[in-house]
Amino acid sequence: MKRLSTYFIFCMLMASCVKQASFDVPGGSGNLVAVDGILTNERKAQAIVINHPVNGLNDPAVPVSGATVIIHTADSTWNLTETPAGSGKYLTPSTFISLLNKTYTLNIYNGSDVYSAKAAMVAGTTFTQLTYVQNDKDTLYHIDYVASAFSSSKPAMWEVLLDWSKVQGYQNSDTNKCKARLLFYTLPTLDVSEIFAPVVEQVSFPRGARITERRYSLAPQHAEFVREMLLETSWQGGLFPTAAANVSTNLSAGAVGFFGVCAVTELSLQVEK
Repeated sequence: MKRLSTYFIFCMLMASCVKQASFDVPGGSGNLVAVDGILTNERKAQAIVINHPVNGLNDPAVPVSGATVIIHTADSTWNLTETPAGSGKYLTPSTFISLLNKTYTLNIYNGSDVYSAKAAMVAGTTFTQLTYVQNDKDTLYHIDYVASAFSSSKPAMWEVLLDWSKVQGYQNSDTNKCKARLLFYTLPTLDVSEIFAPVVEQVSFPRGARITERRYSLAPQHAEFVREMLLETSWQGGLFPTAAANVSTNLSAGAVGFFGVCAVTELSLQVEK
């Protein structure tokens, strides 16, 4: 029995090893672009970010500058402005707001290349605020629970913004070291790679910290994109890694990434003892 247990542990450790994988990138040409854009039901300037893919994990992004980016519905058109110039970040007017029951089309013109995508919003919903607990070894706190990882009908992305830069004892600290942004997901599937995903670093914060919790509704295709992206990134390196594969997209040929439209629901709270 002891020998069998040793063999089982060895197999589990072998399964958790990380190995390099190579596969073809769709499009395959130097004109391939990566698009990152989410429109929301908030009235503000909203961004479509366009870069060229990079070969190395930590290589700096190479922006696609000078493109013409247009968003339109059946009755309205918005021309986006690259701000700042040369950044590959294209902004809508500050009065822009996405609405339910409308389909939004993204068109990108980069030289002779044209890329497009369509997306529509799924209604948002109210939610119960996250919970936090005190650490075992100090007086700081950490996030204990945000939301269920699984929902067959209401997939969502959760953005948790932490800020303790104004808490007594931290006012003179580096502001960037007193803030954190965490992402959590509720998806319509539950994968083994997710259950046995690698442990992530715990973010600790003091009493008095401000927490802003934002829920982004996800359309089914958007949720599937998120799932496939997590399978290739955060869920890799665990006990049951998946084979490397290209992530799906709603963009036309020659582009990767995703263009989505989300309803955002938000609440704020302050960390108390």
